[in-house]
Amino acid sequence: MNQEKEIRWVGSSYDDLLAFPDEARRRAGFQLAKMQAGLDPDNWKPFDVVGAGTREIRIKDAQGMFRVMYVAKFVEAIYVLHCFQKQGQTTSGQDKEIAEARYRAVANIRKAEQ
Repeated sequence: MNQEKEIRWVGSSYDDLLAFPDEARRRAGFQLAKMQAGLDPDNWKPFDVVGAGTREIRIKDAQGMFRVMYVAKFVEAIYVLHCFQKQGQTTSGQDKEIAEARYRAVANIRKAEQ
């Protein structure tokens, strides 16, 4: 039996996910559980501009568009970098900057642990 991969929340990502509307939060949680079991989320796209291996789960419902940016390429855990409601067609510079800073923080922590 495979053990589920741990989820590590970076910065305020957990609290930000909890602030999603109920349905979007449930859907995001289901997709994260799929990833823990080694499966890909239903609707995702690569987001390498933030950092190598970064992806985003894409959720659309009646309340709007929501995103969960994460990195799952590391053996020890899935790192959730940023959770936010998307306001337009493109991801805002601020949301990219938050995810990039958190990606760098994860890389620095991993480097220090080796």
